[in-house]
Amino acid sequence: MTQTGRAEPAVRLTRADLDSLPSYVPGRNPADLARDLGLPEAIKLASNEVPYGPLPGVVEAVTEAAAGAHRYPDMGVIALRDALAERYGVDADRIATGCGSVALAEHLARATSLPGDEVLYSWRSFEAYPIIAATSGATSIRVPNDAHHAHDLTAMAAAVTDRTRLILVCTPNNPTGTAIRKPELDRFLDAVPDDVLVVIDEAYREFVTDPEVPDGLTYLDRPNVAVLRTLSKAWGLAGLRVGFLVAQPEVAAAVRKVVTPFSTSAVAQAAALAALAQADEVERRCALVVAERDRVTEALRKFVPDVPTSQANFVWLPLGDRAVAFGEECESRGVIVRPFPGDGVRVTIGTPAENDAFLAAAEAALACLA
Repeated sequence: MTQTGRAEPAVRLTRADLDSLPSYVPGRNPADLARDLGLPEAIKLASNEVPYGPLPGVVEAVTEAAAGAHRYPDMGVIALRDALAERYGVDADRIATGCGSVALAEHLARATSLPGDEVLYSWRSFEAYPIIAATSGATSIRVPNDAHHAHDLTAMAAAVTDRTRLILVCTPNNPTGTAIRKPELDRFLDAVPDDVLVVIDEAYREFVTDPEVPDGLTYLDRPNVAVLRTLSKAWGLAGLRVGFLVAQPEVAAAVRKVVTPFSTSAVAQAAALAALAQADEVERRCALVVAERDRVTEALRKFVPDVPTSQANFVWLPLGDRAVAFGEECESRGVIVRPFPGDGVRVTIGTPAENDAFLAAAEAALACLA
């Protein structure tokens, strides 16, 4: 019997292989930490959000859309797909939307892979990738990052087999912030067989400043390339979950077939349309994030010299076995960061004041761990 008095099931009702699958780890609630520490507030830099609030017009669009919450949303997401098509210069039939770009990656795995097939990706990369592969029944093939905390595309190309169905390329890479430049991406795509779908995951594309890092949308002339983008980061809609895929029409159509019905809510669609009308403000906010990213990186390198150059809205501290302890020390000082045990710590760029608080906490934490 369980503690609730219910009998244990006589047979297992869920897949045994999921027991070894790590759970996705969200950032800790800063209000809880502040209460535990007796502080007026705590700073959360563990989730890759922008700190400036919703874009102009978004709250009003959400409020108006909420009045129709008793109605189903447009399942075809026609207005939003048309707006995205116009902004990015592609045909609407090449676009699929979903509950964030991570959901679309999951739908791509479902649309391409069966049990026994392989999903290939760099590691460490986005922590949802192993979950995405497992839920489709595919086998994860992880290729270690190179010494510079970036994708080793040569090794990834060598790892492709006749069972590889999907390759996930995260650039800028979450959590290390490193991005792939055009010559190496060109060589990699040339080496991948035409029957393997390569997904360029560009959730942080708006923060890229390196001119040698290509826009994934310029590769759509290759039939086996798809691009993922999100409105959760630079566009400030993390709480509403809107992502989109751009691919060949038949790939986008297959994803729209397997997507959870009505998963892009009416409120999310309205918010996305309002956000897309604020491209100039997004560019201004991204410039603020980039300036702070560069300042924080320079400051951190005084204590951790091998902090890689980030092209995202976060920085990576390759602290290895000290990662968890560093995170705990920062939390004890009211700053929540995101440790990855045994690898490093990801820190989102916040406001200048939040970043100053983190830098002070980081210096103290590293001194304690020295």
